[in-house]
Amino acid sequence: MTRELPLATSSRIVVVGDVMVDRYWYGDAHRISQEAPVPVVDVSVVEDRPGGAANVALNVVAMGAECTLVSAVGTDEAAESMRDKLDGAGVVCDFVEVADWETTLKLRVLGQRQQLIRLDFERPPPEPVADRVLGAVERHLATADTLIIEDYDKGVVDAPEGIVAAAKKAGVAVVADPKFKDLDRYAGADIVKPNRTEFEHVAGAWTDEADLARRGGELLDRIDGGTLVVTLGGDGLEVIYRDGTSQRVQASNVEIYDVTGAGDTVAAGLGVASSLGWSVLDGARMANLAAGLVCTRIGTAAVTAAEINRAIARQPAAEHGVLERDALIAAVATARARGGKIVFTNGCFDILHAGHVGYLAQARGLGDRLVVAVNDDASAARLKGNGRPVNNLESRMRVLDGLASVDWVTPFSEDTPEALLSALRPDVLAKGGDYAESEVVGADFVRSYGGAVKVLGLFEDSSTTSIIDRIKSD
Repeated sequence: MTRELPLATSSRIVVVGDVMVDRYWYGDAHRISQEAPVPVVDVSVVEDRPGGAANVALNVVAMGAECTLVSAVGTDEAAESMRDKLDGAGVVCDFVEVADWETTLKLRVLGQRQQLIRLDFERPPPEPVADRVLGAVERHLATADTLIIEDYDKGVVDAPEGIVAAAKKAGVAVVADPKFKDLDRYAGADIVKPNRTEFEHVAGAWTDEADLARRGGELLDRIDGGTLVVTLGGDGLEVIYRDGTSQRVQASNVEIYDVTGAGDTVAAGLGVASSLGWSVLDGARMANLAAGLVCTRIGTAAVTAAEINRAIARQPAAEHGVLERDALIAAVATARARGGKIVFTNGCFDILHAGHVGYLAQARGLGDRLVVAVNDDASAARLKGNGRPVNNLESRMRVLDGLASVDWVTPFSEDTPEALLSALRPDVLAKGGDYAESEVVGADFVRSYGGAVKVLGLFEDSSTTSIIDRIKSD
């Protein structure tokens, strides 16, 4: 389940990157010009909105955190307009001012709520600004929880390696949103958020989700990164870990009007979640939902914690959690209709240990949703003998539901999960490495309709029985 945001926090976030002004001219377009076959727009409204890294900063404060924005701007009207709006929203601005340079401006002309043309006014700074920007960042790191690098590759973040190094030295988590630079230049970042094109540019095109996860894990290992969050447009987000496993966050089911600024919102959400100590997966789920809200609006926009929480409340309860069989069947059918790949595993999970956690993470990496079926107390006792289970069914399911790798948990009372397998028909049946493939109950049935059976790696020195024996011997 997507975690709710606190409406206000003491989290402090520094955003550094390229800022720009998104200018909108709105009007009616009811006729075609006699001079050329183009619409004539009678402009009635002119609106400026902070864009780029400034839009990230606006989203950070809207989500309830404190924010300082570091960037470089020209000494012009566009910069003053942007600064006024940021000040009014509560963003602290620390701008490097560059003489004889105009702040990047993107002009969009809209008629009948449709964008007719976009005009970009931009050029690189006439002088290097990286050292001055780094100095400004360093002034704020002592009081920061998280640093977001929003690099649009327009000259402000010419040396991302120095910024990452300064943050790591200060013990500040780093979220990097790259553009065209080699991702090696963000080495050491805790979260790196490329989009599909940016990821393919450095890692190559992938054939399926498992290949995407493998390539992402190799990239993280090479750049000494923490986690990748690859934005995939309508396919949602892919959270990739260094061990080569991944988890998909499905795109929100919304009517998309304008995708402008959605990536900025994801970066802001990941940064806010990081500052709150959330897992990357929890942050990705919240950020993905926030980005979906942005896509229902015209142009760059900030979404508030209250708006995000209302959207979370509207999510179907069956998206995640502990479900009885009928509700689980319906939830799996919905996920499959959206193109989701369903992975199934089962067990007693009496005393959850590192082996369980590792094996469930591996299982989740095989698809889009992981179902964990848990033996109820009576069936666990029949399988394990007197004195088992140590923990009752409710406790065991609650612990499993708290794992980021697990989507749904469901109980079953039969000695085997064959009835559940028949009802769900998962794409993948997974079991831990202490089983031989010939011993996996239900394997023949799953293969009969084209499903896959996977026996995962064995985690040494991880056994519930041995843990119980050690406790008894003490």
